[in-house]
Amino acid sequence: MTTSPDTASPVADSRPISARLRAATAVAHERAESATFVDDLMSGRLDAGQYTSLAAQLYFVYRALEQVGDDLSDDPVAAAVLDDKLRRLPRLHADLVSLGIDPAGITPLPAVARYVEAIEATRDDAARYVAHHYTRYLGDLSGGQVVAHRMRQHYGLDDTALSFYAFDGIDKLKRYKDSYRDRLDALPLDDAAVERLVEEAISAFGHNQAMFGDLDHDRAA
Repeated sequence: MTTSPDTASPVADSRPISARLRAATAVAHERAESATFVDDLMSGRLDAGQYTSLAAQLYFVYRALEQVGDDLSDDPVAAAVLDDKLRRLPRLHADLVSLGIDPAGITPLPAVARYVEAIEATRDDAARYVAHHYTRYLGDLSGGQVVAHRMRQHYGLDDTALSFYAFDGIDKLKRYKDSYRDRLDALPLDDAAVERLVEEAISAFGHNQAMFGDLDHDRAA
């Protein structure tokens, strides 16, 4: 018995979750990384104040990420990726103080407020939370190291202002990233949940791109 193309069931994607995430987010990732604000900051065309503005906005993102992560700590899906060695909020707070910013006195840009809302909306779906966790923390372990180098090189920032990018509890970043991807691949998720994770990750990169757009608009105002 044959099945016509019109009635054939879709073939499930058998790739590991990490591979599906990487492939599905490639375009969104590239768009975020090529945003004007990012290109100018990384090329040395801005100043330390613009990095400070970025760090201030990231404060809201990581506060939401880590608060929601704490709320989901008993969930087996979220718990698989949660790790105290990844916590960034205390370091980000210290960096802002070093840069002369009181975290209590800053407000989120509109795109960042929407980003925070998206993270907070994942409290009832750990798979979607993992998408935001993956997008930010794996990025910090990878491209974030380049960001720190460029901020030292172009703007003379020292380690007291860039502790956000230091993962003192992780000795080998590549080994940790590989382990993180292994944990992703072992998540107890059905295909529908994986699809939600992937879609949320694409959206997360979109939120980052929008944040960069607001930062670019804010500096030009």
